Amino acid sequence: MRHVQRPPVPQQQSQGYEDSYATAPYDSGYNTGQVYGAPSGGQGGQPPHSGQGGYPPPPPAGPPRGAPDWRRRIKIGSIVLVGALLVTSVSTYFWADGKVRREVDLSKVIERPGEDDCTTYLIVGSDSREGMSSDEKKRLRTGSAEGKRTDSMMILADCSGGTTMISLPRDSDVEIPSFKGSESGKLFPAAGRRVKLNAAYAEDGPELLVRTVEHNTHLRIDHYAEIGFAGFASIVDAIGGVEMDIPKAFKDKKSGADFTAGKQTLDGEQALAFVRTRYAFGEGDLARTKNQQKFLSALASQTATPGTVLNPFKLYPVMGAGLDTLIVDKDMSLWDLSQMFFAMKGVTGGDGKSMNIPISGSRGGNLVWDKTKVAEIVKQIRNDEKVTVPGN
Repeated sequence: MRHVQRPPVPQQQSQGYEDSYATAPYDSGYNTGQVYGAPSGGQGGQPPHSGQGGYPPPPPAGPPRGAPDWRRRIKIGSIVLVGALLVTSVSTYFWADGKVRREVDLSKVIERPGEDDCTTYLIVGSDSREGMSSDEKKRLRTGSAEGKRTDSMMILADCSGGTTMISLPRDSDVEIPSFKGSESGKLFPAAGRRVKLNAAYAEDGPELLVRTVEHNTHLRIDHYAEIGFAGFASIVDAIGGVEMDIPKAFKDKKSGADFTAGKQTLDGEQALAFVRTRYAFGEGDLARTKNQQKFLSALASQTATPGTVLNPFKLYPVMGAGLDTLIVDKDMSLWDLSQMFFAMKGVTGGDGKSMNIPISGSRGGNLVWDKTKVAEIVKQIRNDEKVTVPGN
């Protein structure tokens, strides 16, 4: 193609072009945000709500699309969890409270000792066969005797100066004081009768037993708790057995005990045989009460733990097994009951003392208490002091 040469631009025109280019630069329209071929949409060619440089403002800052907000999720999850635990706790409380058998009326007990700063429990193991089948009676070697008698009795004094667990042998020689019949309401005057301690229970039930213990010790009983054979064995099985360290092997045909020496886990049947054995020891009933204390302390220690209390798969079976056969006084709350177990656990943990009531001799085959030592024990408990008196 032939090259075409443009005519030269006159000097004046060329200078004017350059000046106009320098003073009025070319505007493509992008400086105002205007896009060619699209309506301006705003006054003066500016789009509405334009940002710096004419572009729309950026969206508000926030988490990337699809990224989880963990803070919010954790907060909501915590609220749901706390709410669920609260509902469960309240439901459990009312469920358990409805199972407790509040059948003992301590207001019927007359001429009571004065109150003190300690909380004192009378804990009774009875030989009640209530609710047991024929097979269970045979397996647990309980026999089929009608009614119920006290198989073990303990005073548990929970004081700020220390917790003391005192076993009362059922063969203890005691005086039956004046009392009001638990059913008849009739007043029976004192007649100076001396009997075995378990005879008081057999004569007029828990109320007379409490009255007799208070009269012979001069120590006020604040709460009463009683459990029978079936409930005792069921609780042990529900927690998966209780670990014991048995120092010496022994057998007892009557209770069914057959133990080797050393550490072992006792199931319900074995535990019942262990606490009922009395003929395999030279000390008779005194040795049996020591074994009962040892076992109950171990039971409380292994039951009152976070692994049981906070685990519904363990807590519900344990409470269901024990509460059905547990008989307490009318003023005993679930809180009082839990405090009793934790006090028993404290004895095992070294925060208290476990002992038999001091014995000075015997009368007609019954064990006579050492009145001087018993009075000193009661004085220390009432003064909220640590018990230092040795027991048997």
